[in-house]
Order: sequence, then C-alpha cells, then structure tokens
Amino acid sequence: MIKKIESKIQKFLWVVIDFFYQPFSKFFSLQFFRYGFCGGLNMAFDWVLYFVFYNFVFQKQLLDLGFVAISPHIASFIFKFPITFLTGFWLARHVSFSESYLRGRVQIIRYLLVVCCCILINYIGLKFFVEICGIYPSISNVITSIISAVFSYFTNKHFSFRQR
Repeated sequence: MIKKIESKIQKFLWVVIDFFYQPFSKFFSLQFFRYGFCGGLNMAFDWVLYFVFYNFVFQKQLLDLGFVAISPHIASFIFKFPITFLTGFWLARHVSFSESYLRGRVQIIRYLLVVCCCILINYIGLKFFVEICGIYPSISNVITSIISAVFSYFTNKHFSFRQR
C-alpha cells in the first residue's frame, strides 16, 4: 500500500518537474534539474515548518526542558530538521536518484553525512564571506547556498545514491 502511494507521488512529481524542464534542457541535465526542483521544494517546506514551529508551536518563547532552556529559533530548527531531512532524503532517493543500486540504509547514512557536510559548508561559508570578505549576510547566504547545493548534488550523485 505504501509502495503504491510512493510510486504515484514519484510519477506525479516526475510529470510536473519534467513539464517545467523543457526551457532549461539546454542548460541542465534532467537529473540535475529534478534535484534542484526537489531541493527547492524541500527548502520551501523547511521555511514553512520553521515559521510554524517558531510562531505557533513555540510562540517565540524559550523551550524550558527543566535542565536546559532552548531559544525558540534553535528549538524550531531542532524540530523541523528531522522532518525536512527525511523529506529531502525521500525526494532525492525516489525522484532525483531513483536508479541507485545501494540499499536504503546505506543511502540514508551517506545522505546524512552529506547533509552534515553541507551544514559545515554553510557555517564556514557564512563566517568567511561575512566576517572576512565583508559581504552582506543575505548575499553571503545565497553564495554559500549555491556552493552547498552544487556540492550536495555531486556528492549525492556519486556517493549517497551511486549508480552503476
């Protein structure tokens, strides 16, 4: 039952993404476009979840666990991260890199390693561009996001979801 639902969602996403691919076909491979589309979709989902957690779940208040208090922006990140991690993994596995021969548990561990590297790239990139180069933070964020996305695509393609 779940496999049928996954398959229908996968096919639906392929139809939608492939429809928008036509004008970009001269610039990107279909796989790269699918990966970018899914990444953008997951990023938008991430933003919405963060907004909901920050404003409505934690109501901009500290999360007091008794032994530690967590700021609402960090608590929101902690709670939305596993959700968007899993949706990002599912999209990468079933939509972008569906031809991988690796087992699912190998893929998810490798995917987690890539995500951790991307978090590190974003942290180092922001520190470098903002604090050393003096570039405005929003522009620095865009630059590091592009670097991180390109890194993520190639490492996921050749490591997390390797194909024969």
